[in-house]
Amino acid sequence: MGCCGSTERTKREWKPLEDRSCTDLPWFLLFTVFCVGMGSICGFTIATGGAGRLVFGYDSYGNTCGQRNEQIEGVRLSGLDQTDKKYVFFLDPCNIDIVQRKIKSMALCVSLCPDEELKTYQDLKRFAMHNGSELCSYELAGHKYPSLPERFDKCPKLPVPPSKSLPVFNRCTPVDISCYAKFAEAVVTFVSDNSVLHRLIGGVIASKEIIVGLCLLALVLSMILMLIIRYISAVLVWILTAMVVLGSLAGTSILWWLYIDHRLTEEAEMTRDNAQALLVYAIAATVFTVILLLLMLFMRKRVALTIALFHVAGKVFIHLPLLTLQPFCTFLALLLFWMYWGLVLLFLGTTGNPVQNEETGLTEFRLTGPLQYMTWYHAVGLIWISEFILACQQMTVAGAVVTYYYTRDKTRLPVTPILSSVLRLMRYHLGTVAKGSFIITLVKIPRLMLMYVHNQLKGKVKIIKYCMLHTNAYAATAINSTSFCTSARDAFVILVENALRVAAINAVGDFVLFLGKILIVTSTAFAGVLLLNYQRDYAEWVLPLIIVCLFAFLVAHCFLSIFEIVVDVLFLCFAIDTKYNDGTPGKEFYMDKALMVIYVKIWYTGGILLKWEIICVSILDKNINILVPCFMS
Repeated sequence: MGCCGSTERTKREWKPLEDRSCTDLPWFLLFTVFCVGMGSICGFTIATGGAGRLVFGYDSYGNTCGQRNEQIEGVRLSGLDQTDKKYVFFLDPCNIDIVQRKIKSMALCVSLCPDEELKTYQDLKRFAMHNGSELCSYELAGHKYPSLPERFDKCPKLPVPPSKSLPVFNRCTPVDISCYAKFAEAVVTFVSDNSVLHRLIGGVIASKEIIVGLCLLALVLSMILMLIIRYISAVLVWILTAMVVLGSLAGTSILWWLYIDHRLTEEAEMTRDNAQALLVYAIAATVFTVILLLLMLFMRKRVALTIALFHVAGKVFIHLPLLTLQPFCTFLALLLFWMYWGLVLLFLGTTGNPVQNEETGLTEFRLTGPLQYMTWYHAVGLIWISEFILACQQMTVAGAVVTYYYTRDKTRLPVTPILSSVLRLMRYHLGTVAKGSFIITLVKIPRLMLMYVHNQLKGKVKIIKYCMLHTNAYAATAINSTSFCTSARDAFVILVENALRVAAINAVGDFVLFLGKILIVTSTAFAGVLLLNYQRDYAEWVLPLIIVCLFAFLVAHCFLSIFEIVVDVLFLCFAIDTKYNDGTPGKEFYMDKALMVIYVKIWYTGGILLKWEIICVSILDKNINILVPCFMS
């Protein structure tokens, strides 16, 4: 059922519809309710004081710093007025629990952080008397610090390092962070010497301008590659073909050479066994090579289709330049959501009922009973909403590419196909996106729970297959305005009917895109080596280059994933076009000239494209559909 009581069309014409209807409306309502639940968790943490305790900080007795507090039953020294004490001070800030990643020290609310080193209890007394900031537990009087026996347990560990408060979270943080070296060493397990860690960090700080410049270079190279890959895809495919053929022939030849060498030097029974094993390997390699060569010979026409799709995809980016902004918009949306999600997660860490830690005796706030499931709800929201944002990107790109493909006269394309696609998505298809992203979430959650299980790799392959099907389902929705399940079924039927073409496009296309990513990473790394050559110590290059290469790969992946979506949608449109149209009047093709040439070459001329045919294509550029009946006759 569509929205407003409309029913889905049982007979589809497979072309973009002007009269659209809402799809998967119940899923949109379910997603809206889920998002309201996510917002309610944030509201709950704010209303119950969890957000305030995170921002303003709280002491080990449950008092929030900088405000009046209510008495907590069973907790001594709670319910104090801390209006004038706005900063959280840790008695031993270097006492870090590496496993739990938190400070185990007692915390107090103080009016001022010590800005100088305090070496003795007399210094603590003097600081309390002069500044009115008592750094020992509340029940100890400041003027009695040097003589009290409790000073060893309830006063800060000496010497007290100078500290300053954080800009927002009001924690007294030591100026010298060397006390966190132990924690850093635990995180960076490969560092056995502090000097190595300091040199690496120093190298990053000294090269920060170069790192930023190289990251911008990777960004520019990724955008350029999206425009020029249409011209170099054929070269990359030939590289792939040569590597596969030469590699298989070389491997088979080496195995036969080793077998002959063992036969000529046969002396012991063990050598004879090795020769028999090599013979089996050589025969198996020979059979594999023959099958591979026959398969490549059989698939050569479909490889040509892949090259043509890459060529047309490059033209799509020329006609739809706003596609290059999609990675930025998606990354910005994800970044804002992840920041919100992380902040609410921190709020949850300080929300709940006060509980005394049996080991330290300090008061902590924990979610108990049914409230503890809010964390799981929040975790599911991270996956579902993130996938929803990515699915919106896929639907937007698919809608724009569908508009491009089904517009015969490219000069009559809408002014902003991307914005038109976004508006269609927001008006009609948010429910479909919500349902598709929920299915991805259902697939991902078990895989994340079993990520250390032996068959983790199989889970990854399934995720990739689901993502591919989702992209084509969104494309079918963009064409026919059908629900997710109907679109997925229709797209699946089309893909099954073109299984060999899909296999060729996936194998060749993935390799070409992988080479593109490698090209960007290596080019950025080479530029980094040239720029960092002016650094004195070669060891300082390591971490900056790693950071730059990781960023370059991430950027290349984000941009080329858009290119991959464009290729997948173009192929689906091409497969639909060739299934329901034949070039005759009333059933004219929608495909681009480059695809038309490949289609005619493969299916009508037996793979032989004559010179006059190319001339015919150029002459009939304005009405290329005449070309097919010409060859059919």
